[in-house]
Amino acid sequence: MSARILEDSPNARINKTILDRYLSLPLEDNVVQATYVWIDGTGEDLRCKDRTLDFIPTSPKELPVWNYDGSSCYQAEGSNSDTYLYPVAIYKDPFRRGNNILVMCDTYKFDGTPTDTNKRKTCLEVANKCTDEVPWFGIEQEYTFLDFDGHPLGWPKNGFPGPQGPYYCGVGANKVYARDIVDAHYRACLYAGIKVSGTNAEVMPAQWEFQVGPCVGISIGDDLWMARFLLHRISEEFGIVSTLDPKPMPGDWNGAGAHTNVSTKAMREDGGIRDIEKAVAKLSKCHERHIRAYDPKQGQDNARRLTGKHETSSINDFSAGVANRGCSIRIPRGVNDDGKGYFEDRRPSSNCDPYSVVEAILRTICLDE
Repeated sequence: MSARILEDSPNARINKTILDRYLSLPLEDNVVQATYVWIDGTGEDLRCKDRTLDFIPTSPKELPVWNYDGSSCYQAEGSNSDTYLYPVAIYKDPFRRGNNILVMCDTYKFDGTPTDTNKRKTCLEVANKCTDEVPWFGIEQEYTFLDFDGHPLGWPKNGFPGPQGPYYCGVGANKVYARDIVDAHYRACLYAGIKVSGTNAEVMPAQWEFQVGPCVGISIGDDLWMARFLLHRISEEFGIVSTLDPKPMPGDWNGAGAHTNVSTKAMREDGGIRDIEKAVAKLSKCHERHIRAYDPKQGQDNARRLTGKHETSSINDFSAGVANRGCSIRIPRGVNDDGKGYFEDRRPSSNCDPYSVVEAILRTICLDE
């Protein structure tokens, strides 16, 4: 695991047990430490800062609007830098525990308009128009562990590991790396109240996946962004980097996606396969629009991943099939046999904004736009 490199990480060298002395200090019952979390101007990275509350909130609406320096987050000019945080979801804090909380926030400019990377506002507007459809989403978030030097964790520094094959869902020190972080993240998500449903090692060594959902509407975006925050925050303590780059290693290695599983009430009922097929037909007519919505660079990141190889479809063509992981849309074999269920959109990149993905899908399959 390249112990020398990991020792060079400042975070990995800190004695973590010392912090316990201070986290165990008693506080008054009404004192709450709240960590506000938001998406910065890259549309990919997360930022956070803390404030003290003198009450225990039960709803995001009770929390104060806050501000930050948007010019240091690629979201404002230095001459007019105040950018505003509007709380939208509350989670239990797995680091401080007790009554302390994590707060997912929307970002707004000084004039009250959403920042360019605030995709939640329009996603919520669309989701509210589709409530009768009861749309469920489940997202499979793939990611890769890197050494502090940016090289995949556990890979030889002057070469490559053996070819793909034994690593997917693998067991053993020669097949998987950093399971400690995976298990810590899994447990932290469950504690926080995130609807995480599972995890597994992926096809490329040092690559893993966790699944969030099924969630109704906008909540899939809130939960996935907070799960990503916890992944980065926990990896930070181990002195390891977690990257959501959709193709961290060029060559004959799998990329990373955020496969999105979708169903509506009609799809889940008997005969729902007909509604699934109708949705697939609608998606086939809007392929280019969806590709632009499925990564933060409007398809440029996915172009490195969606090559038609390594369990992907071509970025240039739409395709669908039963149990076919080389298609844009996969209908699981069990769904086809049962005649109802869900479909999987395999196009979203690992660094996608789930709010943009949800909005694009709902506009196409529910609102017929």
